[in-house]
Amino acid sequence: MFKLSEIKELIKLIDQSSLHELEIENEGSRLTIRKPNKTEPVFVSPSQAQQTFAPVVAHTHAAPVPSIAEAPAAPAADRNRTADANLHTIVSPMVGTFYQSPSPGAPAFVSKGDHVNEKTVVCIIEAMKLMNEIEAEIKGEIVDILVENGQLVEFGQPLFLVKPE
Repeated sequence: MFKLSEIKELIKLIDQSSLHELEIENEGSRLTIRKPNKTEPVFVSPSQAQQTFAPVVAHTHAAPVPSIAEAPAAPAADRNRTADANLHTIVSPMVGTFYQSPSPGAPAFVSKGDHVNEKTVVCIIEAMKLMNEIEAEIKGEIVDILVENGQLVEFGQPLFLVKPE
């Protein structure tokens, strides 16, 4: 469950950024914050997370999630497509800071050429001082790491390219 202080901080961050909507899942709860148009009120809706590995579908009363560049978010099928149709893209499930290892000085969770399975932790994304382990959710070989350690990432941003086995 999200604390009120965390929700207030997220609202401030969204208000000061170019993001229009943010959706975060944490410990079985989902929080959606949408920046209002000039004529509508702020929307904050916590709800129970769905037990599924498919991308979360926006609520029927919520607008599609735009990227930071204010372009419409790509559908999940498009996000997983790459120049090489045989590669799977692991995308960020949230806005936060990307870390390749569990702590400074520790070896990276994965490197190019490593083989992973569905439960292999590939990175950590820090959001609101919470460390969220991201699993590969696919069996294959890491072909490319698309972000740098310590880089800020957005919801849906490609992180890794994986050649499925």
